[in-house]
Amino acid sequence: MNQENQRILDQLKGKLIVSCQALPSEPLHSSYIMSRMAYAAMLGGAAGIRANTVEDITEIKKTVDLPIIGIIKQDYEGYNVYITPTMKEIDALVACGVSIIATDATDSAKRPRPDGRSLDEFFKEVREKYPDQLFMADCSSYEEGMHAAEIGFDLIGTTMSGYTDYTQGADLPNIDLMGRLACECGKPVIGEGGIWLPEQLKEALDAGIWAAVIGGAITRPLEITRRFVAAIQ
Repeated sequence: MNQENQRILDQLKGKLIVSCQALPSEPLHSSYIMSRMAYAAMLGGAAGIRANTVEDITEIKKTVDLPIIGIIKQDYEGYNVYITPTMKEIDALVACGVSIIATDATDSAKRPRPDGRSLDEFFKEVREKYPDQLFMADCSSYEEGMHAAEIGFDLIGTTMSGYTDYTQGADLPNIDLMGRLACECGKPVIGEGGIWLPEQLKEALDAGIWAAVIGGAITRPLEITRRFVAAIQ
């Protein structure tokens, strides 16, 4: 691994990454608003940002000098894989200069990819084209995380746990999955998914993960409000 990539990983170790995303259907959908969210997260002590779309990432980079995990959520009709699913999205993220690119690394036998290839075939081409880029695997299970590490992903994320048909109902945050992967996969593990409380963040880090991503609990006021309202109904 080159020195710059190691510097990025070292900057994130033991720290919090804040996900700043809003889809077109959400009230805060705006690249400007996401840039201010990211700026607030940086001032609050976040060590990195996870962001969606070239437009949002470009705005965020104007005000935030932190490593960015970049994704492009793109729906392809008839396919469930939507996080940076094809080379087209990879190319766009490389061009805008993100530190880390995350892509869906779920089981392609269970969740076919829109390009018709297996994850192994897809990532082989990606790695050959961009050998010096850091790549993160968004996984839903232990088996997927171990496989992603085996085929050469630089970071392993628990992002998809509970969000695939075969992991629905998993308790989130999935501390057990985070800990097992951190212990056994041999790559930095990014704990992501369902962390709502500071105590859960500490528990995840104590399980051995490299860093954690929190989104909804920090940057989605609609979801935060709903949780409080549900508690009093």
